[in-house]
Amino acid sequence: MSRSAHPAGPRHADVLPEGHYSGPPSDLNVLDPKVWAQTVGRDGDGVVTVGGVDVKTLAEQYGTPAYVLDETDFRARARAWRAAFGSDADVFYAGKAFLSRAVVKWLHEEGLNLDVCSGGELATALSAGMPADRIAFHGNNKSVEEIERAVSAGVGRIVLDSFQEIVRVAHVAESLGKRQRVQIRITVGVEAHTHEFIATAHEDQKFGIPLAGGQAAEAVRRALKLDGIELIGIHSHIGSQIFDMSGFEVAAHRVVGLLKDVRDEHGVELPEIDLGGGLGIAYTSDDDPREPHEIAKALTEIVTRECEAARLRTPRISVEPGRAIVGPTAFTLYEVGTIKPLDGLRTYVSVDGGMSDNIRTALYDAEYSVALVSRTSDAEPMLARVVGKHCESGDIVVKDAFLPSDLAPGDLIAVPATGAYCRSMASNYNHVLRPPVVAVADGESRVIVRRETEEDLLRLDVG
Repeated sequence: MSRSAHPAGPRHADVLPEGHYSGPPSDLNVLDPKVWAQTVGRDGDGVVTVGGVDVKTLAEQYGTPAYVLDETDFRARARAWRAAFGSDADVFYAGKAFLSRAVVKWLHEEGLNLDVCSGGELATALSAGMPADRIAFHGNNKSVEEIERAVSAGVGRIVLDSFQEIVRVAHVAESLGKRQRVQIRITVGVEAHTHEFIATAHEDQKFGIPLAGGQAAEAVRRALKLDGIELIGIHSHIGSQIFDMSGFEVAAHRVVGLLKDVRDEHGVELPEIDLGGGLGIAYTSDDDPREPHEIAKALTEIVTRECEAARLRTPRISVEPGRAIVGPTAFTLYEVGTIKPLDGLRTYVSVDGGMSDNIRTALYDAEYSVALVSRTSDAEPMLARVVGKHCESGDIVVKDAFLPSDLAPGDLIAVPATGAYCRSMASNYNHVLRPPVVAVADGESRVIVRRETEEDLLRLDVG
């Protein structure tokens, strides 16, 4: 079927999902710079390029689906965060967003630290040459083996998440003849305005030691008594994909209140405070994230003001951006397979990936943008739902978006802002192979995480 003869499906005058879109954009060929990496654009033929390489070439060379990462953009964002906070603060990239050895090397070269939350992430960081003293080790249930590896390697800090971990880390450190620097993660009772599964500072969840009821104060008492650990500060993380700074203000007030109580009870002023990460990015044109310099200014002013009121020396601030650095730097490139119009509803566009390469829509009800990238189109817009190839009705990549009504099988479409948590949370559901990560910069492309093969799957299946 020719593109011109392809059934268009519902137009934008049909039923729209409540609260999502008031209508299609004026030009579907325009790429909103808020949601695409900085080197993304269209060439003279209308084909999208990134880092000087067009997506048709990338699809031919690496296949689809593929995560395409703009290395120039990644490095620029890393530098922006480092510059925003300056030498008097620490920026730890949250490795859980996306981690590979290439990324570790970029972080090292750009002067950022790294936080990890598993033995595998720690192994990746160390194998790529990240100095251990620039690594923080997170996690709510670190095994003895993971703690031993971290302490033996000399990680700069371990973030303690429970009363059991206080004793566990102290014991391991003493047995190794070391004194490990630690922070205590507390929950401050702040309800971040985000999805229930990514809000992390209210009491009813698995992370941290509650400030309420004196539990955090008791954790500090216990940590200060143990020879195997050196308590250097308090850690707080209030959630993810946050745009409103008011939550950080309340959290900082409560954390500084604990620091004051520690000083008054123990005569000790802890030198560090970590406010975590969780800063939001633009997944759609409706999102309006803050720039790193705005965030740094706001957080620094909040902590300084609270410490002055409590008559405390201002501690060294740490932050942990992950999504805010890598999220906007990548898009997922798909090939359209089938197109199914449903009269009066929307058109279902099936691609060659799905929930195995992006679980966030199914898991968090996340919203994404999407664009036709292998050509431009002057066709009328149609309301579309981009879905995957998995045997699951919830296999949705983009819930509702506008695509050209002449979209056809074989076209390439791309979903931006997939650098964070997509490859990290990818699976082999239906034994689908996980896509590669392709880094692009200065007209060159290279694989930094290769595509899985059927041999990879069968190698783990011992029969």
